[in-house]
Amino acid sequence: MLTEQNKALVLQFYKAFDDRKIEQALDLLATDFVAHLAGVPEPLDREGFKQFGMSFYLAFSQGQHVFDQVIVSEDKVVTCGTFTATHLGEFQGLPPTGKQITLSIMHIDRVENGKIVEHWGQGDALGLMQQLGIVFLPGLQLFPHILKGVVFKLLKKSA
Repeated sequence: MLTEQNKALVLQFYKAFDDRKIEQALDLLATDFVAHLAGVPEPLDREGFKQFGMSFYLAFSQGQHVFDQVIVSEDKVVTCGTFTATHLGEFQGLPPTGKQITLSIMHIDRVENGKIVEHWGQGDALGLMQQLGIVFLPGLQLFPHILKGVVFKLLKKSA
């Protein structure tokens, strides 16, 4: 019975975020909440997580989490799926593109006493940047290898 309550609580959190009811979502987090996010070097407390979430909230509208899998094990709820939204606000210095994005996501949320106390989050950051039109260039150390490969292919074609 408790596992179903934990599942409902976590799904309520993501629905409140999608419905742009940030305060309602934050009310589901414990005061001593901690988040561990891929690409973020240090864990975030409740306020840091709120700021991180607000950067997404303000940059991407019409956001929606769709979970293909929801797995509950004791006090942990694992959600795997996608987050879709439209890029209508500045995000990490990038002006709005108006592009629809789809981000693969996986979360683990730990629930204690009816509140989310810990969160682990993983999202496809590279895929997100590519969808927003950001192209990553190889570092200078790779150019000799790339050039060698191009020359090899040209020589092979001419032979």
